[in-house]
Amino acid sequence: MHAAEREKVIVEAMQGTGFVTYRELEAMLDASPATIRRDLARLEDAGLIVRVHGGAKLAEGQRGAVLQLAGTPFDQSINRNMPAKRAIGAAAAALCEPGEGVMIDGGTTTLQMCPHLAGLGLQVLTNSLHIVNALLSQAGTRILVPSGTVFREQNIILAAAGEESMPRFHAPKLFMGAASVGPQGVMQQDVVLVAAERRLIDRAEQVILLVDSAKFASGSGTIVCGLDEVDVLVTDAGMAPEHAAMVRAAGVELVVA
Repeated sequence: MHAAEREKVIVEAMQGTGFVTYRELEAMLDASPATIRRDLARLEDAGLIVRVHGGAKLAEGQRGAVLQLAGTPFDQSINRNMPAKRAIGAAAAALCEPGEGVMIDGGTTTLQMCPHLAGLGLQVLTNSLHIVNALLSQAGTRILVPSGTVFREQNIILAAAGEESMPRFHAPKLFMGAASVGPQGVMQQDVVLVAAERRLIDRAEQVILLVDSAKFASGSGTIVCGLDEVDVLVTDAGMAPEHAAMVRAAGVELVVA
């Protein structure tokens, strides 16, 4: 059982009485005490529970809570800035070489690459079920997915930090999106997404970021990586000159779709 699955079981176990004991968790999870303590620490850091003597209790206001990813659900964000996302997806797909292996992180902008990948004979590792579905009709595209838990609001497969979930697959290019981009780096709105994207970045020779111009003014988040870890940034023509200057100053190649 992956950490994300254990955390969901822990929260659900507390919904009746608001409390669960360590002994009960050990029986339910078939995990070591040290592993359970780490799970509880993550849940407490997220504000969902409070650790107490002998076990843990739900934090105030968490009765009925279900573990979900922070941020805007996929079906609400898919149509935002769609013309820009389509142009970015086409420009990003043009960076792929026939027959190579690539990693495509889940997102509404990376999804727009898929129609342009037909006929390239790619091997694609993706954590997105939306991307899997978009590529299924391409007979020459080989699709690989990691193990983990399906988070329905984004329809992606994620494993918690510290858990190995990727198949043995080498892909020189990673295409990924972001919730926002600023001088501090590339950001997401959920720590589980950050952990998953760090695992992809660590496997990539080249990180290619796909973001529409609105993402440069969309606020804060948890930092995934610094701009200096990004090799190529693909965006649309609405990008402000000061944002373009910021990206280039970090040594990132800028592609404007």
